[in-house]
Amino acid sequence: MRLELPDDQFVRLVPRDTLTDAELTDFCHQNPLIHVEQTPQGDLLIMPPTHTDSSRTNARINLQLGKWWEKEVEAGSEIFDSSGGFRLPDGSLRSPDAAWISPERWLGLSEAQRRHRYSPVCPDFVIELKSYSDSLSELQRKMTDTWLANGTQLAFLIDPETETSWIYRAGQAVPDVFAGFDRELSGDPTLPGFALDLRWLR
Repeated sequence: MRLELPDDQFVRLVPRDTLTDAELTDFCHQNPLIHVEQTPQGDLLIMPPTHTDSSRTNARINLQLGKWWEKEVEAGSEIFDSSGGFRLPDGSLRSPDAAWISPERWLGLSEAQRRHRYSPVCPDFVIELKSYSDSLSELQRKMTDTWLANGTQLAFLIDPETETSWIYRAGQAVPDVFAGFDRELSGDPTLPGFALDLRWLR
């Protein structure tokens, strides 16, 4: 089934039956220019292609995470970009803009699970980047109700338009909020030594 979406609009699609991973993959292949996630109830969350400026910013985020991972982390951990989907404990399928998984979680999966279409694991660390078409309130809810609720230990939410950042931590009721892109966001202690330099994101 091919879709025609209004420009820059988020769409929720409610299938008659919940799609299997194979059916969802086939749906994505038929609609290669959209980004699809799935709620615990099986609804499909469909977003248009990323704006060029958001893609530029996201590339700079992943570059910094990749440089840290290459030099600092222990063997067995992995990093992922926005094209990767994870099947979370609540049944949803989500794709953060950047993610890191610890050796304990990644190597705790079987070889088949690591090479499955959507690995059944929740990243320890995620970054979500707000694009112009995203709802801030929806993203904030996603940080708590999706990521932290499923086991993420540390999460950054970044809004380039207002130069505002939020740091969410497991067990912390309210995120830390930072104004301005003249700083670094520390990943300690979940990602020892990692700091995201926001000045690169301007």
